[in-house]
Amino acid sequence: MSGARVVTSYLRSMRRTARLAAVLARRAGAGDAGGGAGWTRAVRTAAGAATISLALVAADHIYNEKRFFKAVRLGNLQEIRRQVEAASSEGRKGREGGADRRHSLGWTALMAAAANDQPAAVAELLRLGARPDLQEQYAGASTAAAAAGLHPLEAMQRREEEFCGGMNARASFLGWTALHYAALADSPGAARALLQAGADPTARDHAGRRALHYARDPSPARDLIVQHTLRWEQAAAAAAAEERRRFPLEQRLKQYIVGQTAAIEAVAAAVRRKENGWADEDHPLVFLFLGSSGIGKTELAKQLARYMHREDPAAFIRLDMSEYQEKHEVAKLIGAPPGYVGHEEGGQLTRALARRADAVVLFDEVDKAHPDVLTVLLQLFDEGRLTDGKGKLIECKNAVFVMTSNLAADEIAQYGLQLRREAEARAAARAASAAPAASDNHVITDAQTAAAGGAAEGMEGGGESESLEVSRHFKDSVVRPILKRHFGRDEFLGRINEIVYFLPFSRQELLTLVQLELSRWAEQARARHSVELRWEGGVLGALADGYDVHYGARSIKHEVERRVVNQLALAAERGGLPRGCAVLLGAAAGRLTLAVRRPHQTDFQPLDLAAL
Repeated sequence: MSGARVVTSYLRSMRRTARLAAVLARRAGAGDAGGGAGWTRAVRTAAGAATISLALVAADHIYNEKRFFKAVRLGNLQEIRRQVEAASSEGRKGREGGADRRHSLGWTALMAAAANDQPAAVAELLRLGARPDLQEQYAGASTAAAAAGLHPLEAMQRREEEFCGGMNARASFLGWTALHYAALADSPGAARALLQAGADPTARDHAGRRALHYARDPSPARDLIVQHTLRWEQAAAAAAAEERRRFPLEQRLKQYIVGQTAAIEAVAAAVRRKENGWADEDHPLVFLFLGSSGIGKTELAKQLARYMHREDPAAFIRLDMSEYQEKHEVAKLIGAPPGYVGHEEGGQLTRALARRADAVVLFDEVDKAHPDVLTVLLQLFDEGRLTDGKGKLIECKNAVFVMTSNLAADEIAQYGLQLRREAEARAAARAASAAPAASDNHVITDAQTAAAGGAAEGMEGGGESESLEVSRHFKDSVVRPILKRHFGRDEFLGRINEIVYFLPFSRQELLTLVQLELSRWAEQARARHSVELRWEGGVLGALADGYDVHYGARSIKHEVERRVVNQLALAAERGGLPRGCAVLLGAAAGRLTLAVRRPHQTDFQPLDLAAL
């Protein structure tokens, strides 16, 4: 409340107190002939009345949580304004504004107004600055009571008295917005005010449900939410299409995935068909990623989820299928049937898909799963739906399913190395043809020299200028028999839209991986130890020689740790790397060397770890 209003209220109270004191004085004087004792009593009474009046004025301008939320429940706009002004005057730094002051158990006044069908209170709170898309933090009486240090019965009582008496206080409303409550309360007035203030009708609660899920059908509130939901979805689709046009999926994935150009293009093409309406809408999109360990299969699935769902963590579901090797573990996937232990908890997959039915789901190392688990996946891939242990049907035709496997990894690795060698041979042949035998005067032009240099770079990069494509013969005669022998059913393989092959890294890709790994360690050295880490060009090649085709990028990671980080840690332990120094990595005869430039020195000095 402003200072002028506080002073005005105080003066009114003092005038009332003065009039009361005068009356008491006259009565006291009339009752006492001497007048002295009576006047003393009158003065004391007046002073007490003034003290009470001041206390009332002060209390009237102090935020009171209980009064605030009860006023919101009843739609008392005057008290709402008074409490918001009192909360704002407190100026608690780093917290919500006055209109967004949360109840100690997690909800906001805007949520309470919507839940109690108080459109006028909703409009007033929005006018006072309440934000329409804040999310509920009340996760049920037990959880809320534990967080607030209360008894669950007390939390339930406060939820009923200071929020809404018509809702189950034991249930969790985590992630709900005011629009969710307006839909549940079937309050078109509250919904209209929220939507006009910019509330997002596509916002999801912790269970992955929009406000529309809780609206009655039919109802005016539902019709209103449907209209705004369509507008938001159309605007979001247009924005996504424009972003895809300016920033294609291939470009996004190549920022995070080293190499694997053919795999990225295959995935991007399938996703593009789905996003633009050129795919079978009755079945979900299913991939099988094949290749050695540490080659980028899991990372590609993660980046695909990030691209499609804008960093939403609930939109990427990862299940390690090595945890489903036994028959009874099907229940862990879809939930136990009624009457069994854990029935109420649901399954890991069904629970996650119920929260986000259009997620990217990764079945890691699917070849390790029990055949009964594969039967469940077959139903999922074939019909785009899944029935959980409770009998509830979950539609997930818009999901993207990615399976990874190391089946045929050795065959694919050897075939990929053969492709690399053939590409290098073709690059060498092109280099030779670009630099033909000199003419009679043996003059070679600058253009021929540049062409030869470009071909040599192509050889060093493993033929990156030429796309490496897995032949149909290799797929049908080598890989497919291995898959069929393991999975034992053609219908399972027939539901896979794309089998994506991840080939071994080329030489240039290995150098890039080493560069990235060294850069990561250089950043850690700078942040943790104030040590600057540098390296010469030969270091990249020496570390790239430690590549193991069976372990992929992990072999590079381990090589850097073994040959570089171990030396740095030993040097630091022996006092050879003071804070503020710089370290230069070099390579000589395949061995890595360290040179240190201490603070206030200009040159690097070789570091002999044995002498420290």
